[in-house]
Amino acid sequence: MIAFIKGIIHSYNKDSLIIENNGIGYRIYISNPQTVSLNKEVTLYTYQHVREDAITLFGFPTVEEHDLFLQLISVKGVGPKTALGMLAVCPAKDMISAIENNDVKTLKALPGIGAKTASQIVLDLKGKLVEESVEIESHENKELMEAMEALKALGYRNAEINDIRKELALEEGKTCDQYIRLALTSLAKRKGV
Repeated sequence: MIAFIKGIIHSYNKDSLIIENNGIGYRIYISNPQTVSLNKEVTLYTYQHVREDAITLFGFPTVEEHDLFLQLISVKGVGPKTALGMLAVCPAKDMISAIENNDVKTLKALPGIGAKTASQIVLDLKGKLVEESVEIESHENKELMEAMEALKALGYRNAEINDIRKELALEEGKTCDQYIRLALTSLAKRKGV
């Protein structure tokens, strides 16, 4: 599988562009290809979609957008072209927010997405996407990250953990054990214990 392609943008049309890399032109389907500059070097993270009648490359400027695309196509009823169309009109951060907040109305407004598919996206992906963005934010605080992992091991859901993460991040300089105690106290209060 091709993980990424780095090359010069040779040309583009309404839904794809051609990147020239070592004398070979790769057609890559991306969201909003008209925003790129010709003859500029880019790196696109790719997904190779193989069907009986075609092999297609889809490209993304960031790893986060690539990972969200992979999560979206794992949902029944969402194919690669639909997921790409969703990302073309809705930034990844906004889509993750809509999924985490059960905002079916926003998802339904995206191209190719009906009420049933929007509900399925929320059902399948809620809690999975925030974990990725939390990992990116939390690299600077290893103790907090270890505490988050410990809470997962104790059986807490990603959504519960992510609800208290910002609260815990305000408590700087704590050990992993101290973060776990604070988290358990906060989770108990939220459940009314």
